[in-house]
Amino acid sequence: MADTFTLEVVTPARQVVNEAVNEAQIPVLGGYIGVLPGHTPLLAEMGIGELSYQVGNREFFCTAIGGFVEVLADRVIVLADAAERAEEINVARAEAALARAQKRLATPNVDWKRAGEAFARAQVRLQVAAKAGASSVVASSGSAAH
Repeated sequence: MADTFTLEVVTPARQVVNEAVNEAQIPVLGGYIGVLPGHTPLLAEMGIGELSYQVGNREFFCTAIGGFVEVLADRVIVLADAAERAEEINVARAEAALARAQKRLATPNVDWKRAGEAFARAQVRLQVAAKAGASSVVASSGSAAH
């Protein structure tokens, strides 16, 4: 059995990850799944969370928001609505989004589902940035070339 599998994370706009990895933790509705080489095939709906993966002894982090994941024995394809690597996260922008979401959640007659999702997206972006030590990240656009 192989030591690695190919992890692909793609959004409608771009490919975020395409690497041979040793393992991955992927957010799905209701929790996380851990994937190792040779995993049983499955298809699952994505949640909002932190996607982490290992290449050798190094661990990498990115956000994964919505979409689907297909797990095959030698390949995992994440079709995310949105995703970004930790080093691409604009911390100031994520903090502002979190503050806006908190303000909306404190407002009467709010659309709780949308406000809660906005809060979760901002929170996971800050969580991923902090885990990767991304304190000086992309300043203006929130995107970087990879």
